[in-house]
Amino acid sequence: MTLRTVTGGKGMVTAPHHLAAKAGRDVLADGGNAVEATVAVAATLAVVYPHMTAIGGDGFWVIAEPDGRVHSIHGCGGAAAKADLSLYAGLDAVPTRGPLAANTVAGTISGWAAALASAGGALPLARLLRDAIRHGEDGVAVTAGGAGIAAAKGGELRGQPGAYGTIFEPDGRPLAQGDMLRQPALAATLRQLVADGLDSFYRGDLAALIAADLAMLGSPVALADLAAHRATRPAPLSTAIAGATLYNSTPPTQGFASLMILALFDRLAADAPEGFEHVHGLVEATKQAFLLRDVHVGDPAYTGFDFQRLLDDAAALDEIAARIDPAKALPWPQPPQWGDTCWFGAADGEGRVVSAIQSTYFEFGSGLVLPRTGITWQNRGSSFRLAEAGWNALKPGRKPFHTLNPALARFADGRVMAYGTMGGEGQPQTQAALFSRYARFGMDLQAAISAPRWLLGRTWGEQSTTLKLEDGFAEALYARLAEAGHDVERVGPLTATMGHAGAVVRHADGHCEGATDPRSDGAAVAW
Repeated sequence: MTLRTVTGGKGMVTAPHHLAAKAGRDVLADGGNAVEATVAVAATLAVVYPHMTAIGGDGFWVIAEPDGRVHSIHGCGGAAAKADLSLYAGLDAVPTRGPLAANTVAGTISGWAAALASAGGALPLARLLRDAIRHGEDGVAVTAGGAGIAAAKGGELRGQPGAYGTIFEPDGRPLAQGDMLRQPALAATLRQLVADGLDSFYRGDLAALIAADLAMLGSPVALADLAAHRATRPAPLSTAIAGATLYNSTPPTQGFASLMILALFDRLAADAPEGFEHVHGLVEATKQAFLLRDVHVGDPAYTGFDFQRLLDDAAALDEIAARIDPAKALPWPQPPQWGDTCWFGAADGEGRVVSAIQSTYFEFGSGLVLPRTGITWQNRGSSFRLAEAGWNALKPGRKPFHTLNPALARFADGRVMAYGTMGGEGQPQTQAALFSRYARFGMDLQAAISAPRWLLGRTWGEQSTTLKLEDGFAEALYARLAEAGHDVERVGPLTATMGHAGAVVRHADGHCEGATDPRSDGAAVAW
């Protein structure tokens, strides 16, 4: 079935699982605003898409308000007080699974609370979490994508302490497509959040329960770490390109790189979509952005680099763009970044547009599922370097580098666009592909997402650093990219390796467009 751009007059929601998109749309129909709808989507995804996200992870938001303001929220946790180098004595790296991988506070719930506090909505939390609670109690059919990940990752997850096997392998095998996934403990946790308030995740009876479970399983995250956590509201980064201003989240996310790619590409010649100048130009802009990212992006408390100043400096951007050879590829690779996640967005009739993203880092995070709360805890802190100093070095309280970044654009003609994807290294690249197709070359919104994509480096399940391209481009393009020096790898038809993208556009007259990714289990749903 060919997907088409969805249109609506009162609002729009898109998410990588259709039940989550429907949950958000129904909140709009009940009088909620885009922030409230996005919380409903986020909660539902944590239940129906647990291989990609959970309330035991982190989340980031960029919100465009009807009055023209754009602001952001970071629900991002730091390393536990006990997570220092001595905890990992004798190890070369932080483990990617298990208790020592669960070494940072989960900030997602704090992000929900901060977003709702700023939104002025009228719906109660019980209504926003209603669908998530029901799906946890009644169960939800496992998707093909979820079943594939469960089968592929079961070997490294079922041996972890906690409730992973009880919930995700109740019959002693990974849940298959169509099997019912039931999570009554997680549903009970969501009910407790409704009863006690979202802050109870960090300071309250629920926090004590979470901390006790983490301690029992061997995680260094303690009750004091939860109590010390707060969401933050840094001003988003922005950059101006022809016809639009682009916004994204500040470090510790790679939002800077996402903005840099499009700012550099705005300075390059490319007359048509999908041709050599388009793909080569964005790939080479990606390399320049990643070279800066990998030196400077991390916890902002540990860098003095002025990211916004560079994005505002036209002469400096011109100079970096001039380093790009229009005919030859810069030798690559650089060390790749990991990550799996869920991006989702919403727009409402008042003119509010939300771009949001949340994640547990790897599929099912650390693999720790807290027995009494059903929460899957992230392993975002496994990206820390075991070093005394330098980029992303482990220190108590430090926030790890994040691939997560929610993108948003305000166009000169009044349109507002929220867009994003999962996919680690691929997030800024997919954002650049779909945005440039839609905004620079005038492609239909759904076509911009459905069209074949490329990826420089590693993402979901891939470790090679080749330039991967899906089938569907003109045959001559593959050859020309190889001749230019790109290490071309053809990966076949549309694949989840390229991420699960989505986009929402609200036009100046109030009508909305939405699109979802055929590579996901998602939907764009209008109100």
